[in-house]
Amino acid sequence: MPDWGASMQQTFEYYTVDTGTWKDVSKLDNVKSSTINRDEDSETLGSSVIDVTESVGECYIRIYLITVQNGIAEKTPLGTFLIQTPSSSFNGKVREVSMDAYTPLLEAKEKQAPLGYYVAKGENIMDSVYRLTRENVRAPVVRPESDETLHDDFVAEADETWISFLSALSENAKFKFDIDELGRILFAPVQDISSMQPVWTYTDDNSSILYPDFSMEHDLYGIPNIVEIVYSNGHEFLYSRIVNDDPNSPVSTVRRGREIVHRVTDLTLPGLADQNQIDEYAVQLLKQLSSVEYTVSYTHGYCPVRVGDCVRLNYTRAGVAGIKAKVVSQSIKCVPGCPVEEKAVFTMKLWR
Repeated sequence: MPDWGASMQQTFEYYTVDTGTWKDVSKLDNVKSSTINRDEDSETLGSSVIDVTESVGECYIRIYLITVQNGIAEKTPLGTFLIQTPSSSFNGKVREVSMDAYTPLLEAKEKQAPLGYYVAKGENIMDSVYRLTRENVRAPVVRPESDETLHDDFVAEADETWISFLSALSENAKFKFDIDELGRILFAPVQDISSMQPVWTYTDDNSSILYPDFSMEHDLYGIPNIVEIVYSNGHEFLYSRIVNDDPNSPVSTVRRGREIVHRVTDLTLPGLADQNQIDEYAVQLLKQLSSVEYTVSYTHGYCPVRVGDCVRLNYTRAGVAGIKAKVVSQSIKCVPGCPVEEKAVFTMKLWR
C-alpha cells in the first residue's frame, strides 16, 4: 500500500466490467475526468459523474487510482458504477459526453417487490436479506453473519422497491447496506461512534494530508435545559422537574439566561412507578436531550477511508483535538492530487 502521507505520482484508469465475472474487461481511453460521490444518506450509497469524449452506452465502469512511489506502481480501486444517463455538448471542436453513474445498488432500487410479498416470522433476517439481494442485483453480494430472526411477518408495502424493503428488513437485525470500491455489496453492523475504533487519524503536522480549510457546524436550537414529567400511576399523580443550571454547560439556564422546557405528560412505564423512578427517568431524558451533533467539513488528499468509517481528528490549529467522528459523505475528484471533500459527524454531551 502506498504511503499516503508522502509524495507520489497519480494518474487514473477506467475499465468496463463484465457483469458475469465482475472482472475488468477493457480499458477506456476516452475519459477526461470524473467525480465520485459517496453518501450514507443516499439510498444507493453513492454516484459518479464521468466525462468522456464519446458515449460508451450502458455498462459498469470501474475507476482506479494509479500511484507511483519510489519506483513502485500500485492500482487502488475507487469505485464501480453503472452508466445510466448521458448528456452531450459540442463546442465546434470537441464533443463532450457527461455520464451519470450509480452504484450497483441501483438495480435493487429499479425493481419493486411483488404485491403482498413478505418474509415469514421466525426466518433468519440477514439470510433472507442476502438471498433477496443476490436475486435482484448482478454485483457480488457478501453473506453477513447474524442469528437474528423475525418476531412477526415482515410485509412489503404496495409500491415498495427492493432496496427500501431490504434496508428496512436489515434494520431489524441492526445491519445496513454497504458497498466497497470493487462494487461488491456488503452489510455493515449499525454501531455507535463510541464503540468504533478510528481507522485513520487526520493531523495538521508536517506529514498532514489535510487541506487548510476546515469548518464545523452545530445547532443548539431546541435543546432544553429543563425536563418536566407529569405522571399518573393509577393511584396518585407524580411530578418531576430536573434543571440544568450548570454554569459550565452552554445550554444551561445560567448560561442562556432563560428556561427551555421539555414536558412529558404521556409517560408509560411498566408496573407502578414511584417518585424516585420518575426523577431518574427525568434525569436520563435530560441527559439524552442535552447533546448536539457536530458536522465537520474538510478536504484531504486521498487515503483509504470510506463512508461509515470512524476517524480521529487532531486539527489543533482549528481547535479540534482527539475527536472521534464518523464519515458520512465524500466527494472524490479524480484529478492529480485526488482531493477528497469529506464530512464527518460526532456528538458532544452538554450536561453531566
